[in-house]
Amino acid sequence: MKKIILASIIVVVSLGSCTKLEEFNENPNNVSETHPQLLLTDIEWNAFQVEGTGPMFASRMIVQTDGENVNQYYKWDRSGFGDYGSLRSVTRMIIEAERVESPVCQALGKFFRSYYFFNLTRTFGDVPYSEALKGESDANYAPSYDSQKDVFIGVLQELKEADDLLQSDNSIIAGDIIFSGSTQQWRKLINSFRLKVLLSLSGKETDNDLNIVSSFASIVSGSPIMESLADNGQIIFLDEVGSRYTEYNNSGYGSARYMDSTFIKMLQDRQDPRLFIYCGQTKVAKEAGLALDDFDSYEGGNPIAPYNDVNIKAAAGLVSKVNLRYTTDPVNEPHMLMGYPELQFILAEARVRGWISASDAEIYYNNGVKSSFEFYHTNAQDYASLVDDVAADNYLSQPLVDFDNTVSDEERIERIITQKYLQSFLQGGWTIYFDHLRTGYPDFIHLPGSTPPTRWMYPTSEYQENGENVTEAITIQFGQGNDKIREITWWMQ
Repeated sequence: MKKIILASIIVVVSLGSCTKLEEFNENPNNVSETHPQLLLTDIEWNAFQVEGTGPMFASRMIVQTDGENVNQYYKWDRSGFGDYGSLRSVTRMIIEAERVESPVCQALGKFFRSYYFFNLTRTFGDVPYSEALKGESDANYAPSYDSQKDVFIGVLQELKEADDLLQSDNSIIAGDIIFSGSTQQWRKLINSFRLKVLLSLSGKETDNDLNIVSSFASIVSGSPIMESLADNGQIIFLDEVGSRYTEYNNSGYGSARYMDSTFIKMLQDRQDPRLFIYCGQTKVAKEAGLALDDFDSYEGGNPIAPYNDVNIKAAAGLVSKVNLRYTTDPVNEPHMLMGYPELQFILAEARVRGWISASDAEIYYNNGVKSSFEFYHTNAQDYASLVDDVAADNYLSQPLVDFDNTVSDEERIERIITQKYLQSFLQGGWTIYFDHLRTGYPDFIHLPGSTPPTRWMYPTSEYQENGENVTEAITIQFGQGNDKIREITWWMQ
C-alpha cells in the first residue's frame, strides 16, 4: 500500500513539475499570446518611417555621384516581398485583438493591411491577397495570386470596415503612438486614405464594380476626414535611442549624394522658399557670401548625365547637397504617412474632375499650399520666417503657382500635382511617383528609351517557393515570361 501511495505522489508531483517547467521554459520571444497594444506600437513605428531615398531618386529630387543609382536611371528590376513580413505582425495583432475582444485594434489591423496591400499591388500588379498569410492557420505556404482589381476592391472594403468598427467603438486605443488613442482622428486618417486609394483609380471611374465617383463623394460628405495639420497621420520623433528621425546620422548622405537640378529648377522658377529648407547652399555660393534665401545659392546635378560629370561639377562646389538638418537633427520634422496638405490636393483634383461639388478646387489647392508652408513654419523653426503666412500668400501669386492662371482642367490638374510634388520632399514615399504614372505630372526627365518604369519584377524567392502561382499571374497579366518593369498593370490600363 505504501508503495502505491508513494508512486501516486511521484506521478502527481511529476505531472505538476512538467506543467511548471513548460510555463517556465516558454520562449519570451515567441509567446503564444500577447496583448494587441504591444504589437500595435511596433507596427505603427515601422509603418510611419521615412521610406528612404529610392523614391527621391526616381522622382527627380536627388542624384548620386559615385555610381549609377538604378532608381535614378530607371534601371531597376526586382523588388521584395518585405511588406508581407510586416503584414505577419499585423495579422498577429488582429488575432490577438479578436481574442481579447478589442474592436479598435481589429480596426487598425484592417487599416495597416490595406496600407501594405495597396503598396504591394501598385509595386507589382497581381499579388497574393485572399490566401496570403495563412501559413500557420491553413498550412498554405504557396498562396494563389489575386487580380489587382480584386486587391483594390478588398483594400477599399477593409478600410470601410475599419471605419465602421471605430464608429461603433470610441474607446481609447492603448499603445497608439500616432494619435494618442483617439478613435476620431484615426477615422479621419482612414477615410482620407480611402480617398487617396479611390483617386489612384481615376482611370477606372467608369468601372461599375468600383463605384469610384459615388464612393468618393459619399466619404467627403458623410465621413470624418482630416481638417487641419492637427489631424496629420504622422510620427513625431524624439531625441532618444530608438526614437530618432529615420535619416538621422544616415551616412548615405555623405560625399556622393546631391540635389537634382530639375527639382531645384522647379522650386527656383516658382520662387519657392521651401528650397532653402530642403537644400544646402553650394560651396561656391557659401564662399561668395550669398544669403541663405538667395535663389542663386542653389544648384543641382543633371539626373540623366553620366554620374562622373555630376561628380566633377560637385567637386567644383557647384552642386547643392540635401540640407544637413535631415541628418544632423535627431528630431527634425515629423514624417507623414498621409497628411492634411496631401488630402487638400486630392480634394482639389477630385473637384476638377467633377467628383465633388462641396467647394472650389482653388480653395482646396490654396489650402494645400498654405498648410505645407505652415508645416515647415512649425517644424523647421530655423527657417520659420521664410515660410510664414505672408510668404505663402506671396507664393500663391507667383505666375506658375496662381491657380487663376490656368485655362483648362488639364492645366489645373498639372498645377495640383506639381504642388503635391513640391511638398513631398522626404515625405510620402512613392506616392508622387505613382501620381506621375497616373497623370504624367510632373514630367520626369529621362534618357531616350528609358521611360519611367511602371512596375517592379516579382522577387526571385517567389519563383523558388511559389513558382506555379507567380508564373500563372505573370501569364494572365502580361503574357508568358513577361515579368518586366514596363508592363502595364490593370490600374494604369
